[in-house]
Amino acid sequence: MSEKTILKLQLPTDPLWVKNVVESNIEELLTDHAYCEQKAATNAITLIIQNPNLSDVVQEMIALAQEEMEHFKRVHEILLQRGFTLGKERKDNYVNELRKFIIIGGGREAQLIDRLLFSAMIEARSCERFKVLSENINDEALAAFYHELMVSEATHYAMFLRLAKKHAVEIDVDARWKAFLAYEAQVIQNYGKGETIHG
Repeated sequence: MSEKTILKLQLPTDPLWVKNVVESNIEELLTDHAYCEQKAATNAITLIIQNPNLSDVVQEMIALAQEEMEHFKRVHEILLQRGFTLGKERKDNYVNELRKFIIIGGGREAQLIDRLLFSAMIEARSCERFKVLSENINDEALAAFYHELMVSEATHYAMFLRLAKKHAVEIDVDARWKAFLAYEAQVIQNYGKGETIHG
């Protein structure tokens, strides 16, 4: 999979992030990853609460929340298998910076589309990070696990974009997505130095 063609991300993750940062603290990576899955489930539930009238969104988000919590369970099991315990929740500064790009106000359509694109962006970067992990980590079990999740995240990314295009009436989703990509490229320049999924 080429991130340039599939995910459209403008700045790829340096594979040295895995060798120089992640492999020295697998426990930190797994704890952060577990909370990323929990937050993804929470985001899906929030979309249900905000859009109960959109039955297709509700159905998709129910399935997504269930899948993300299953991923949380699996990451937690890996932590336990390796003699670790789930640490405290980590702040995700990358996601918090991305959130600043979401339009506040502007009507229900603008809020829905931006929330869906924000979600797609997180899935896209997570997918890209999982790909880098699967190809570079010196741990066969984790490499296989992250390859599996890379495929899953790509599916989620595509689903969020599809829903945005379906429910956009007045908004040019392609133009807004390009703006999101440009903004994300600026944000991600400050990351790739921590042993977290988006760090």
